[in-house]
Amino acid sequence: MNARWLFGPAAVSRPPSANARRPRLLAALALAVRRATISALWPRSFAALAAATLLLTATVVTAPAHAWRSVAQDSAIGAPGGDDVGVMPAGSTDQTESDSAGDPNQRQLLVMLRLPATHYRPDATYGGRYMDDNGNGARRRRAEALARQHGLTVVEGWAMSLLGIDCYVMQYGDHADPHLLIEQLSRDPQVEWAQSVARFDGMALVPDSAAANAADALYQVQPAARYWHVADLHRHATGREVRVAVVDSGIDGEHPDLAGQLTVNTNFVDAGPPPPELHGTAVAGIIAARSGNGGIVGVAPRAKLMGLRACWQTNLQRTRCNSFTLSKALNYAILNNAKIINLSLSGPPDKLLDRLLDVALERGISVVGAIDPQNSGPAFPASHRGVMAVAAQPRPGAAPTVIAATRSGTESGLLAPGNDIPTTSPGARWSFVNGSSYAAAHVSGMLALLEELRPDASPTQLRTMLQPADMVKTANIDACATISRLIRQCSCTCPVPAIQRAPVP
Repeated sequence: MNARWLFGPAAVSRPPSANARRPRLLAALALAVRRATISALWPRSFAALAAATLLLTATVVTAPAHAWRSVAQDSAIGAPGGDDVGVMPAGSTDQTESDSAGDPNQRQLLVMLRLPATHYRPDATYGGRYMDDNGNGARRRRAEALARQHGLTVVEGWAMSLLGIDCYVMQYGDHADPHLLIEQLSRDPQVEWAQSVARFDGMALVPDSAAANAADALYQVQPAARYWHVADLHRHATGREVRVAVVDSGIDGEHPDLAGQLTVNTNFVDAGPPPPELHGTAVAGIIAARSGNGGIVGVAPRAKLMGLRACWQTNLQRTRCNSFTLSKALNYAILNNAKIINLSLSGPPDKLLDRLLDVALERGISVVGAIDPQNSGPAFPASHRGVMAVAAQPRPGAAPTVIAATRSGTESGLLAPGNDIPTTSPGARWSFVNGSSYAAAHVSGMLALLEELRPDASPTQLRTMLQPADMVKTANIDACATISRLIRQCSCTCPVPAIQRAPVP
């Protein structure tokens, strides 16, 4: 009795699959069990059934991981329904490689194709997917034809209606030269531009895994309470109904401090629901944690968060993003009327992302970015002109922090609390975090308070409120003085009555 007999005549006519070519050890094991059962005087039918069951079980256990990836529920541009587009982020090939996911050396490019003008619909409810567009399949076929011409494979696509382009992730071969491919693609009249897939990192100064292990650790006094007197500020402003887009890793919307705070919680990394992750949950808590739950109080507890998962937590508990996932989230935030976009991350300058930030700033959206303290050169988003770049203010007794103006265009950076910050952690916990990621979150929360008080102010005007001309050299934000100038009375303990200062126009 051989393997063909075990699977029956129908199986004999099929070509053997990769999973059917199991190791000799499994075959020998199945044969031994079959002989043992037959020698025990089992009926032949039971012996065959037992052996087949054992063999199938072993095949399933040893099947390659990629054979069981989830099918995406929300197809990309032109992807036929039911295609397995995978659940790992663009740039990643396997869960074991997730700590390098999104690196340019993962052999992927971003190719921007010009979007036909007839498909452009710049309304607030449109997310840029074009799933009801009859030209969707045609545009996908155009991209696939272009990819074949250059020896590429289309991985995923997304319509960036704000920029008038279709953005495609394309894979190249092991021995291809990405710089040459970009040059060749850029000469094609269909292509607006092509670029590598860059990697971005959350700006946490200590591994988030250490924070996750500090279960329920919480100081009674937060830095925002000690230095910014947020409880006093909340008598005048709470960020009520201000939409803050948190472009980050997954947020735990079930955390008691964050329950009901997320108006949107969507995933631009893979096809599943956003998982609760450390970095995104910590940033969200600093911005908008609700009071009265035994945890912390966010800077703007009545703000409405848009949880836009464009980053993922790696096996080493770090936070990674890439150009494509970030661009999808930014596109969504702009189209869906975010007033503030928080980017607690840093990476290389990126043309696609810079173009999207230009649109956001033109529409009056304030953008907050974290400064990478290890990088003195240009970086995204902190170096983008108009972005409010933020670093963590130094610990008491430490040397003053010097922030180079070149990191944020012609403007100097801001300083905000970013050391030993108690905040929300997945699983109804709290933990301490450090880094400019969390300083940026403080500024986003502060901007939500200002937006409530001055909803017609431009991002430039809001920045001036945070850092008036007479305070440019200090970089530290005086939250009490800022709110006091707007309400024309002292909002908390002020060394000089705010009414003696001229209000900011």
